[in-house]
Amino acid sequence: MSQQSTQHSPITNTRRGDVQGWSQTLIPTAREAPSDAELPSHKLLVRGGFIRRVTAGVYDYLPLGWRVLRKISQIVREEMNAAGGSELLLPALCPTELLKETGRAEMYGDLLFRFEDRHGRDSYLGPTHEEVIVEMARGSITSYKQLPLNLYQIQTKYRDEFRPRAGLLRGREFIMKDAYSFHLSMDGAAGLDAGYDAMYQAYTRIFTRCGLDFSAVEAEAGPIGGSASHEFMVNCESGEDTILVCPETGYAANVEKCEIGERPAPAGGWFAGEPSGDLDRVHTPDCPGIADVCKLLKVKTPHMLKTVVFQTSGENAPAKWVVAVVRGDQDVNEGKVRDEVGCAIALADAEQAKAAGFAIGYVSPAVVSKVESVLMLVDPDAATGMDVAKGKPRFWVTGSDEMDHHVKHFNWLRDLGTDPLSSDKIRVASVRNAAEGDPSPRAPGATLQARRGIEVGHIFKLGCKYSDAMGFAIMDAEQQRQSVIMGCYGIGVSRTLAACVEMSHDEDGIIWPAALAPYHVLITVMKAGDQRQAEVARQLADELSERGVDVLIDDRDERPGVKFKDADLIGLPVRVTLGDKALDQDSVELKGRRDPGKGSLVPRGEAISRCLELLGV
Repeated sequence: MSQQSTQHSPITNTRRGDVQGWSQTLIPTAREAPSDAELPSHKLLVRGGFIRRVTAGVYDYLPLGWRVLRKISQIVREEMNAAGGSELLLPALCPTELLKETGRAEMYGDLLFRFEDRHGRDSYLGPTHEEVIVEMARGSITSYKQLPLNLYQIQTKYRDEFRPRAGLLRGREFIMKDAYSFHLSMDGAAGLDAGYDAMYQAYTRIFTRCGLDFSAVEAEAGPIGGSASHEFMVNCESGEDTILVCPETGYAANVEKCEIGERPAPAGGWFAGEPSGDLDRVHTPDCPGIADVCKLLKVKTPHMLKTVVFQTSGENAPAKWVVAVVRGDQDVNEGKVRDEVGCAIALADAEQAKAAGFAIGYVSPAVVSKVESVLMLVDPDAATGMDVAKGKPRFWVTGSDEMDHHVKHFNWLRDLGTDPLSSDKIRVASVRNAAEGDPSPRAPGATLQARRGIEVGHIFKLGCKYSDAMGFAIMDAEQQRQSVIMGCYGIGVSRTLAACVEMSHDEDGIIWPAALAPYHVLITVMKAGDQRQAEVARQLADELSERGVDVLIDDRDERPGVKFKDADLIGLPVRVTLGDKALDQDSVELKGRRDPGKGSLVPRGEAISRCLELLGV
């Protein structure tokens, strides 16, 4: 689902707009970008004086940047409140014992800012607050009559990124809105499904009001967990994530979640085909990776078979080990493997797998007949013995189940040691990440198209993952104790600021949508200290302020060229220029930031209405 924003009024209430003189605030613009800046948002936010680096991944939010963050936060608050949310504030400094209840103290690993205080208490700075909110709720919610409930906060979060980069898009300190909903059922007006849908709609309104071009896509829950998940992605070419879209139906998902349409078996059936040659065992020392093998053997990655070994857990596990096989140029999708086997899985512990008989890094599909309790899932692209396009046997290279050795000319029917078509230990299943050009899962004949985006929001159906782990259960209407069902809903407030710049800029600077612009109108006074120009600037600013418009007056004693360059750089939606020639004609020069070329002369009496028109008010 793609959402192209429609124009909304930047004025969300009846307050007077702010009026500020440039010389009264701090806007340290710069001509050069910092040497470590790679993405446009990082370069322009620093050059425009919105943020300033303190240390790796940590930034000051200067007055312009803070104004944008406040506007994003206000839109979030208004829509969260309208959807039934209630704001609170949880601590950033949290006891690590809470994470130990859910096992996430170890899962976060080095990403967690973790330390001991002077009394030896183990603490951390919150990257997210599932455990903290459950600890609060289990001590405060005791009856089903208190549910459903949606609580949210806007707060600074912390993540110890190994290599902070891209300015605000991947920092060690960032601002988030995180919300948590509590229910006793999945369905019904009070259930999680209804609460999730309400948040989906609230997020759609939030990002539309922010003026963003965005897509809502199906997503994997990842480390947060849960049964369903959607990401909200700002569409832009510099985006760090790939979205796959069906052009016929609008179906959209990230690569980890995206389904692949039917890939029918070739004419001869799965695995069928004559060998491409005699099995050739080759010494490949220190080549456990696909790229290393391809370089040594001068083989292209689509001719490799990649095998990934997983361990299962749970009473319903069909086998102790699961081996997923995909083509060498493709990636195994852990979520799809999990769904196919119907139980929890994890990448195999290397030492345990070796003890069981797996030559990790050199595993072949033939291992299914060599190690006990193995289920092998073969992706359709790998389950072929014929190269249909070329009309000849498929040439496969794979591991040999022996350290430092691979085999060339692997053939499924000859070399597996069992008939894969009749074995209950082998299945053909879609277990790889989708890619551009794959068949659409929603429209036969259509193919998936790739799009780039930046994640700014993510919603999850958590279910009972955290309440069960932390013993959060309450009495229902029948006086039976029941685990509380949860949802989790996050928005990266500081990421939204940066993503907006990635989406909307040109070679001269930022182009803010009116709803997020730190000020809506920039009034540029050509001669600092000129009484007539100063009086007209104040009159225009006051009139605009009465209409709820925020105004910045560039009253600096600078050359016009400097002022115009800075105006384009900081990107306010409308610029009004006051010069003697225009004022002699009782006019002002008016220019929208998105408009090419120079501004146009507008009669003084029409300036306010024209500004409001450009702002979409």
